[in-house]
Amino acid sequence: MEDCIFCKIIKGEIPSEKVYEDDDILAFKDIQPATPIHVLVIPKKHIANLMEVSNEDSELMGKIVVVMQKIAKQLGVDEKGFRIISNCGPDSGQEVMHLHFHLLAGRTMGPKIVS
Repeated sequence: MEDCIFCKIIKGEIPSEKVYEDDDILAFKDIQPATPIHVLVIPKKHIANLMEVSNEDSELMGKIVVVMQKIAKQLGVDEKGFRIISNCGPDSGQEVMHLHFHLLAGRTMGPKIVS
């Protein structure tokens, strides 16, 4: 997508502080962190949100989970804990229509929403 900010970050048109990158996935620090550690993990393939994930994306989605584990270990939060959030659609608060996961850590989180 030409006007997608995350696609521009992937192409290097907009700078980011990269935490992880491979052929399929990019992870970078959020410029407006909600917690001391706030990393965005995105597929390089443009997928608007979780509702647009197809069967052909199954391997990519599994890889994203494994990469989030690696990042948690790399940042030293794998044992103490972290939160993963993916907003889906405007009512959820999704602002960038490119699938992304927020890896949040570095402090005790608020009360759990669901168990």
